[in-house]
Amino acid sequence: MKLLIITALVACVAADVSHILPRSAEADAKILRQEQDVGLEGQYQWAIETENGISAQESGALKNPQSENAAQTAQGQARWTAPNGEVIELQYTADENGYQAQGSHLPTPPPIPEAILKALEYIRANPPPPERN
Repeated sequence: MKLLIITALVACVAADVSHILPRSAEADAKILRQEQDVGLEGQYQWAIETENGISAQESGALKNPQSENAAQTAQGQARWTAPNGEVIELQYTADENGYQAQGSHLPTPPPIPEAILKALEYIRANPPPPERN
């Protein structure tokens, strides 16, 4: 009985149900352009564009390759249409300072309240006395 249950569970997990699920037109989008160029010293660039409006490109290089502080840098951009119809455009840079993305769709922090700005200015103008041991 246990063998029959285990066999039934394995059959359910392994079953191909792709014909039941709806297939989106996005799944069959063709690649219109694809370019790749990789150099010997860490530099590279690539670009891709699909028929459904997705495009992306990136370039990068090794910064300070002969030093202890060598770092890979990259900059690029991507563009696609969100399910709600909004065109999303993203630009980014990645280097020793981290990943920094820019785009109108990205959330931004709220402005600092006026009371906090005044308090920070007061602290800057009147620093506390040094602590004594």
